[in-house]
Amino acid sequence: MPKVEVPEGVWLRCDGCSQMIFKKVLEENLRVCPLCGHHYRVDARTRAMQLCDTDTFEEFNAELVSTDPLEWTDSKAYTERQEEARKRTGLTEAVITGKAYIKGRPAILAVMDPFFIMGSMGAVVGEKVTAAIERATDDSLPVVIVTCSGGARMQEGLVSLMQMAKTSAAIARHDDAKGLYITVLTDPTTAGVAASFASLGDIALAEPKAMIGFAGPRVIWNTVKTELPEGFQTAEFMLEHGYVDRIVPRSELRNEIARIIDYCGR
Repeated sequence: MPKVEVPEGVWLRCDGCSQMIFKKVLEENLRVCPLCGHHYRVDARTRAMQLCDTDTFEEFNAELVSTDPLEWTDSKAYTERQEEARKRTGLTEAVITGKAYIKGRPAILAVMDPFFIMGSMGAVVGEKVTAAIERATDDSLPVVIVTCSGGARMQEGLVSLMQMAKTSAAIARHDDAKGLYITVLTDPTTAGVAASFASLGDIALAEPKAMIGFAGPRVIWNTVKTELPEGFQTAEFMLEHGYVDRIVPRSELRNEIARIIDYCGR
């Protein structure tokens, strides 16, 4: 039998089960392995497309970009890292925000992008998330935030840490106005983001096996030399301990969010 040549880049080895899967099949399955259910990370625009009704996402505050308040340089300048991230992702920052419809329900949506400096939160991410929450409050709409982040952006120092309080205060005002806030915690949701707006949802959903927590296992070991429980900081562990309300596969997220909006009636 003649050898069948498979074009390079058409298939890949799954990170979850190590089986070979066609990339086209993976994309058609919302970047979830059809064999083992491993959920790959997705960029912000793809996530918005997966969640929103067709052509209903109306982005706002897309023009905001970060400055360099500390004139930070490590192995390269912060300004250079930002420019590389913009070219690689096509985004101006690590979150996109806008108004959309989810199965016919209007909502304000914010989606973080793991490929823009690991979805880290600096001044612009904090401003865009806060502005999205405030618009939801003003328009009496539910707000849905999809988190995926390594935490506060160290290149902006204390400025980035201030965004934890800023976003949390906006959520408190939204709650005072009887607004609904739904969080969707994806892999990874950690550090300053996990310790602020990611943990404050009225309803907290999580994707299967997502890493959720403050400090990662390696940081904890290197700091206090403590062995962690098996499965520590997975979505399943967090569900068992009351940190999240439900684990929802990616294919069911749209329906689940719509049901929550209907059920809560806000």
